[in-house]
Amino acid sequence: MSELTNARANRTNFRFQLLATVSAIALLSSMVGAAKASDDDNDHPTIWIELGGQLSRLDDGQDVFAPEFPNSPPRPSTFSSSQKFEKSPLYSVDETGKISFQPSGSDWVFSASVRYGRSVSKKDVNQQTYPKSFLTKWIYSQVNHVTRIKVPLAAKFADTRAQTSESHAVLDFQAGKDIGLGMLGVVDGSSAVSLGVRVAQFNRKSNIALKSDPDWHRQYKYFTNPYLIPTRIKIDKAEPYHSNVANLQATRSFHGIGPSLSWNASAPLLGDTKGGEVAFDWGLNAALLFGRQKAKTRHQTTGRYHTGTQLAHPSLPQPFRPITFQGPATPDHTRSRMVTVPNVGGFAGLSFHVENFKVSAGYRADLFFSAMDGGIDAAKNENVGFYGPFASVSVGIGG
Repeated sequence: MSELTNARANRTNFRFQLLATVSAIALLSSMVGAAKASDDDNDHPTIWIELGGQLSRLDDGQDVFAPEFPNSPPRPSTFSSSQKFEKSPLYSVDETGKISFQPSGSDWVFSASVRYGRSVSKKDVNQQTYPKSFLTKWIYSQVNHVTRIKVPLAAKFADTRAQTSESHAVLDFQAGKDIGLGMLGVVDGSSAVSLGVRVAQFNRKSNIALKSDPDWHRQYKYFTNPYLIPTRIKIDKAEPYHSNVANLQATRSFHGIGPSLSWNASAPLLGDTKGGEVAFDWGLNAALLFGRQKAKTRHQTTGRYHTGTQLAHPSLPQPFRPITFQGPATPDHTRSRMVTVPNVGGFAGLSFHVENFKVSAGYRADLFFSAMDGGIDAAKNENVGFYGPFASVSVGIGG
């Protein structure tokens, strides 16, 4: 029994000695490598501060507000559809900032970055016809008559007021290591793989008001003048018209957080960092965000038909007789749910680097799948995307 115990103890001691030897060799190698890197990188800044901006094209996938008015004729073909004026902002000027810290003699880089953008779209469009004034003649007898110039009471029109505002913010906290581009045959290039956390927040508000009268028209009435030889006289009948009103208020948002992975690389093309270097930069990023998606909408539709005043005789007008068709009062549609949002992106561009100063420009894209609820009465997932040209300036400190 003691021999078996001694054998196990010997095997344990051998494994421990082997592990200690390997660890010592690895530690010694890393110290030598770190010392060499320290000698090579003594002049490199330990902190980089980057400021920039991006002209982002925004995705727009939310439902358009297209109410139906009961017993109302279609809009005149000369008028444009109100829906074309309801679109969300197409572009946003984003502000970006990033701070990176690389300890002296180390390949590790720790960074924090932020991107923020805000935009507003306002539309106030009035479309209408301009009917001319017309003559109204009332004849009482052979010698007594009145002729008036009458201004129309109404006109065909369509008013659209739409205001949509959106804002977005993306924060990243990452730790990465430069693994070089030796596998691609680039000796002096850099290639950093980073892991971290991404936080994203998107907000959108819409306020839309529609008014229209699609079918105003002039009508006439014939009646027999009792004071003359039986004669049918054509007179004006007050103009009937529709009065349609609709409005929508909507608030939508997404707040999420999750793990992220990125790869940023740079390969020199011309020159060196002492006298000025031009490099080709590129990168890829991915994240999986877990968060809450919210939407709150309210809308109302009302349609009225005014039959007008029947003028059987000028002295005996009948009152207006409006007929009202009002859509049912819609309750607030409030939705809130937890969602998982995949996120992918990338960039490519050129940079000019001289000592502790760097200027970069290129094209960047970031897409968040099914991040927002773009529906009105029911949920509808829509993507959120930001893509467009960017530029930045970086300054190195320390080293």
